[in-house]
Amino acid sequence: MCGIVGYIGPKEKKEILLDGLQELEYRGYDSAGIAVIEGEKLNSFKAVGKLENLREKTKNYASDGFGVAIGHTRWATHGKPTELNAHPHLGSYSYVVHNGIIENYQELKNELLSDGVNFLSQTDTETIVHLFEKYHKEGFDPFEAFKRTIERLEGAYAILLITEAAPDTIFFAKNGSPMLIGFGEGDVYFASSDTPIIGKANEVYYLEDGEYGYVQNAAVHLFDTQGEKHFTKAPLVADKAMAQKDGYRFFMEKEIYEQSRVMGETIMGRVLENEIVLDELDASFFEDINAIKICACGTSYHSALASAYLFERLAKIRCDVEIASEFRYKYPLLTKDTLFITISQSGETADTLEALKMAKRAGLKSLSICNVDNSSIVRESDRAILTRAGIEKGVASTKAFATQTMVLWMLSLYVGQEKKTISSDVLKREIDAMLHTPKALIVEDTLHERIHRLSKRYLHGHGFFFIGRDIFYPLALEGALKLKEISYLHAEGYPAGEMKHGPIALADSELFTIALMPKTMHYDKIKSNVEELSARDATICAISPEPFDLADDFIQTQYSSHPMVEFFEMMVVTQLLALEISIRLGNDVDMPRNLAKSVTVE
Repeated sequence: MCGIVGYIGPKEKKEILLDGLQELEYRGYDSAGIAVIEGEKLNSFKAVGKLENLREKTKNYASDGFGVAIGHTRWATHGKPTELNAHPHLGSYSYVVHNGIIENYQELKNELLSDGVNFLSQTDTETIVHLFEKYHKEGFDPFEAFKRTIERLEGAYAILLITEAAPDTIFFAKNGSPMLIGFGEGDVYFASSDTPIIGKANEVYYLEDGEYGYVQNAAVHLFDTQGEKHFTKAPLVADKAMAQKDGYRFFMEKEIYEQSRVMGETIMGRVLENEIVLDELDASFFEDINAIKICACGTSYHSALASAYLFERLAKIRCDVEIASEFRYKYPLLTKDTLFITISQSGETADTLEALKMAKRAGLKSLSICNVDNSSIVRESDRAILTRAGIEKGVASTKAFATQTMVLWMLSLYVGQEKKTISSDVLKREIDAMLHTPKALIVEDTLHERIHRLSKRYLHGHGFFFIGRDIFYPLALEGALKLKEISYLHAEGYPAGEMKHGPIALADSELFTIALMPKTMHYDKIKSNVEELSARDATICAISPEPFDLADDFIQTQYSSHPMVEFFEMMVVTQLLALEISIRLGNDVDMPRNLAKSVTVE
């Protein structure tokens, strides 16, 4: 969720960079930095934490006159959030900022290390600037050195590079990570989204994958695999809120669509070919740990419930899940062989924070799973794993839930690795499924249109049952919660096998049943449960890769290779269904009544 800002021109550059980075704060970050070349002098500043820290570091610095400048807000992937790992990254006489992931960075780094290059950071990004300088020192002009560097990179990237070897030039490249060029009066801007340049530039060009080039004397030279190319500028939208939404109707809709990308960032550097690597933990962390207790609220509680199946099934360790607001008042038995895990999107959830303090007073090891670094829960915990979802503006959580669940899945495998309770075959199978998950989260236009059309059938009636078995039961709870939060319709999640123990008494044609029917897990059992509801004339919406004859509505999913891949694909369907029903009812999807994003009261 990193952000990039760049500028070439005569204006004061520090404020352009800092103001632009501030407009990108909504994306989430844990450190920030800027680099400026004026004349032939290169200056740089970095700071961990909020932009105020960087502003404080640069308060006595001004950058008047013509120059080039780049800035970056970093969300930690390779390496912890430190000043050394913050961007821009320095070579001997060049600086680079980068969004994305260089998949072959280790190979490149080993090559550079063998050439005697010293690395200061743990990041993949630093390889770019050293590779550029290697080619430049071999005698290539700066642009040819940059071009050769880009040709060596594998993965996703948006890159800006400045160098004392060409102090009047910014080099750029884009592949799989967004970046645009803005055009003002005699100056040129770069950014990873529209918002930093609104009010500064009046025209824009959105770079396409595989494009690269340089800016010199306010002239943009653009290239692709066919050579230099012409491009057409477009007018720049003037509404910052709309720019942040990237054309989506609501932030919640945007965040549903972002899930594929942020899931890739969540697993980046952590899910390797044959193992799970969590730099936040050390080998001794799980010594003497024989059980796990998870405390959370709301959506985070549902991700915890799903993970309990995974910890016990994969890692073979007992896992209990508690609602934080209840935990504090039950006089819980807490033993020191239990790892206490708290989950919170904001890291400020009052009930969860108080439960964590109680566990710490009892002497338990603590681990938090959170989306906000340096939040209260992260600071209070012994260890923390960040979900890397970026800022989530919609009150009803979507991508935070997805990334929490993924982190917990990774953690269950990590525990199995450390305790040697998981076989190499099972580990490899789970990792393969993890690597396929981002693809399962892509929202196809046909899927969204199908859900939009059928949503009109579900605006009236006396309620919804979301039903599922195993890990799909917590997903049913989450699907029902999403619908309740933004549509204000009554919805409940149930284990499918519990229908006959009471709730089926409510079944009639005005009861809507959303049935989660994965092919990889208990399909025949849940099919039987749904048939019981259909026989009582309940209206059935089946979500499954397998067509179901008794369904009034059927939403076909694509993946049926692994339960968790099906889980995430069905999660998207339930989110879109809640979204479309709410929009049809005329509700404010992003700001549902009576709710707040961060619940800081008990």
